[in-house]
Amino acid sequence: MHLNTSVSELKGVGEKTVKLLDKLNIHTVGDLIYDLPRGFMDIKEPIEPTREDVGRLISVKGHIVKGSVHVIKKGRVMIFAKVRISHSEVVVSEDKADVISLIYFNAPYMKKTLEAIEDERIFYGMLSDARGLTLSQPAIFTTDAYSDMLKVMQPVYGLTKGISNNQLRKLIRTAFDNTILPGEYLKDEELAAFDMPHIQSALLSLHFPLDIAEHKRARRRVAFHEFLTFFLETHEDEAYIDRPFNEPMIPVADTVRFIEALPYKLTSAQLRTWEEIEADMTSGICMNRMVQGDVGSGKTIVAFLALLLNAANSHQGVMMAPTEVLATQHYENLCTLADKYKLCIRPCLLIGAVTGRKRTEVYEGIKNGEYNVIIGTQAVITDKVIYKDLTLAVTDEQHRFGVKQRQALALKNLSDEPVHGEHKGEAGGGMHVLVMSATPIPRSLAMTLYAGVKLSVIDELPAGRKKILNCVVDKSYRPTAYRFMEKEIASGHQVYVICPMIDESEGLDVENVIDYTALLKEKLPPSIRIDYLHGRMKLAQKTSLMDAFAAGDIDILVSTTVIEVGIDVPNATVMLIENADRFGLAALHQIRGRVGRGDAQSYCIFINTGDSEESKARLDVVGKSNDGFFIASEDLRLRGPGEITGIRQSGEFGFKFASIYDDYSILEGVKDFADMLYKAGNTDRLREIGACIDEFGFSAVDFRSI
Repeated sequence: MHLNTSVSELKGVGEKTVKLLDKLNIHTVGDLIYDLPRGFMDIKEPIEPTREDVGRLISVKGHIVKGSVHVIKKGRVMIFAKVRISHSEVVVSEDKADVISLIYFNAPYMKKTLEAIEDERIFYGMLSDARGLTLSQPAIFTTDAYSDMLKVMQPVYGLTKGISNNQLRKLIRTAFDNTILPGEYLKDEELAAFDMPHIQSALLSLHFPLDIAEHKRARRRVAFHEFLTFFLETHEDEAYIDRPFNEPMIPVADTVRFIEALPYKLTSAQLRTWEEIEADMTSGICMNRMVQGDVGSGKTIVAFLALLLNAANSHQGVMMAPTEVLATQHYENLCTLADKYKLCIRPCLLIGAVTGRKRTEVYEGIKNGEYNVIIGTQAVITDKVIYKDLTLAVTDEQHRFGVKQRQALALKNLSDEPVHGEHKGEAGGGMHVLVMSATPIPRSLAMTLYAGVKLSVIDELPAGRKKILNCVVDKSYRPTAYRFMEKEIASGHQVYVICPMIDESEGLDVENVIDYTALLKEKLPPSIRIDYLHGRMKLAQKTSLMDAFAAGDIDILVSTTVIEVGIDVPNATVMLIENADRFGLAALHQIRGRVGRGDAQSYCIFINTGDSEESKARLDVVGKSNDGFFIASEDLRLRGPGEITGIRQSGEFGFKFASIYDDYSILEGVKDFADMLYKAGNTDRLREIGACIDEFGFSAVDFRSI
């Protein structure tokens, strides 16, 4: 089999399993192999638990007590059972339990499973002290199976109802055993220089390492692969740096009048950034600038000024956003401004939802110059879009777009129409490129990632914006948090709740969106409207839910980090982040930025479920500071190199495996290696590396831009 082989070809995968895997966005063998574990089970020898073990993931050995399995229905089905512990010695301490309880939520099928168990089993789960010592949602193993698991670290995956962690683990193992992976493209001496294993071994060790040291070496190799792919792609982008702009633009009064007419004053950082952009666009050289600014710092109005300058010079500009919701929001805001201040801007919206005759009309209006500002998603770079005179490309949330997508946009001003996806002919008048990011990163890191790109930083928030009040608490604070949320809702405000997972995962004590929504519906009055949102939903469903939340039809939205970049809801005043210790600090700051966008005081509650001093120290950073750049610097300082993979790394800066924070130690080395390859001028070697990278098919460049 190959990476693009359908999962239906794997032995033991029937139609039902295919549908379940589809819910996890797993369609091919490659998707299985690249489905990273969320963490690893801390597999240790079974113990005889005491109250000192409460709050830990433990294993116990014992028998199900006959007749002890029973069901309680109270909002959600709860299955209870008793286990008589197999003691290794005579019990002499009152602290040692002889019998402990098991509890399962929303798993009615577990009743028959538990009743059918007659022999001794190992039960693995989180120990609590509710109604006596209790294991919550424990995984169950035979003694032989558990003995085998002690030999290798056991991965824990994101799941969906109907598929277990054990099933997914076996499928991934089967995928590795039956798939021909692409070969290694680095030389032995290059692997040795960076202390990395062969890439095929590395992929396997991401799932089934013998120990943490092996896992860290595997992470180095796949991080190297993603960073190398990124830097090789950005080398191709150098052709767009410092290109002459054939007809230099001139400063216009339109932008001055617009700034003066605004009902608020731009901050000094916004004005400084705008002056830098204006100087670039009127210099006769193609602008290649990135604007970094904290959430809510006012980057969008600066981008609108660039589009206005471009339009006033009789050119077309385009603004590309990562989601239809965000593109629509930009379009509506620009239409309002254009109408209110009589701007020379004629905008249109081009997203997937614009179809049929309307889409044809938009295509025609772009081609004949009727529209001079085009706002949309990746739809703006398809071959069907022919621009009359495109000279400015703005990409919002730049790390979600690929270098190739950026290049496709930059090539849209070539004189000839595309032929089979390729552009022929000489370049037109040139292209100014402006990219924006609400993800503050340390300057040293930015200089490595964005070499050759001029950087503007908006490091002030607009006047009058109230500081978000933060608190870092442990899980015992949850009842108090729920009462506070209830109070804010009674005052007419709304609440976000963020969970790391969509569904429950066996062996991982992490809150998930679906169960947490059910829990809140139990704990809070029925008058409070609660719904959930996650990334596996169809676009139309996500859009509908976010629109309903924006309209005030939902009081509490429980979500994964899919709302990190989404609609602006000024009425949302509370952000509660569960398992905050599972996220990177920069990611926590981004999530927090969804509140504090209106006039009312806003709050962020970080629930720390970790028990280490390290997790407390890390969360204290976001608890005490709202400065994204300071937080990003601390994130870089506090993280250890190559931390074990898990939720913290997921999706950071668009990389699938790598983290610019955890893998910072090799980032600069990879850049130097990429530079060396290009300077060597060995086109055969570059072609060979490029072919292997394409075969592997995972790379952050599909989701980001420079």
